[in-house]
Amino acid sequence: MSPETQVLTLAEVALLLRVPKSTVYKLAQNHTVPGFKVGKHWRFLLRDIEVWLRSHGNASFVQGGER
Repeated sequence: MSPETQVLTLAEVALLLRVPKSTVYKLAQNHTVPGFKVGKHWRFLLRDIEVWLRSHGNASFVQGGER
């Protein structure tokens, strides 16, 4: 699966962002972070999460750098 279509779970996004799952859940519910529901479960496209991070001043994080 290419990064363009890679689908992440809520837990995977939480690991990527280094925040609790509850934080990602709240951000997704508030439409702050781009995601969608499949039944009861939240899913996120990797490319959308990367774009969201870049738009919030975290480009170095996405590229593997540290701030």
